[in-house]
Amino acid sequence: MSTITTLFPTFLYRAEVPRAGQMNRDLEAVSMSLAMDDRAGLRWAEKHGYPGYTSYASLNDLAWRFPEFSRLVKVIDRHALAFARALHWDLRGTKPMCDSLWVNVMPEGGSHTSHIHPNSVISGTYYVAVPDGAGPIVYEDPRLAMMMAAPPRKDNAPREFKAHVSEYPKPGSLLLWESWLRHEVPLNRAEGNRISVSFNYCLGSE
Repeated sequence: MSTITTLFPTFLYRAEVPRAGQMNRDLEAVSMSLAMDDRAGLRWAEKHGYPGYTSYASLNDLAWRFPEFSRLVKVIDRHALAFARALHWDLRGTKPMCDSLWVNVMPEGGSHTSHIHPNSVISGTYYVAVPDGAGPIVYEDPRLAMMMAAPPRKDNAPREFKAHVSEYPKPGSLLLWESWLRHEVPLNRAEGNRISVSFNYCLGSE
């Protein structure tokens, strides 16, 4: 008799925020205003070859500046805590706290290369606008570099066996993952802007 046991799973948390229409419209309006007026962010994007706009390197206090982002953080806070509990973390009097949050406005032809989020424990993205045909976010098996001579998986292998997994969000989707999980955003082939809000959480005192 033999058994196969699942060890060391990688978790992806997804939630569809209910009644998000008005919140998304408000967030989109502020995001597009920033994409026009945040000159520091636009300069950074141009210097680093980032298509479109991101406030990643220019504005780190969006939740303080804009009530639209403050409301979003309160929504994410609940889910981040639920995710931490699902991961069976021993929080020891701490809780996940939003450490940084930034807007991404990705036009047709934009992409974001593979990366991780250092110095945080939970990272994620909330999707404000996803035009029809916009690409997914793609997650990479964290063991990939250690597989060495392992043969490739069959094309019809179950999702949990694949080296790269695509997740297709829609407006109102919230995705959370542990910050060490490598991910990328392939080329946006859809017409219109793909607007998202990315963020990092660290552990802080209650």
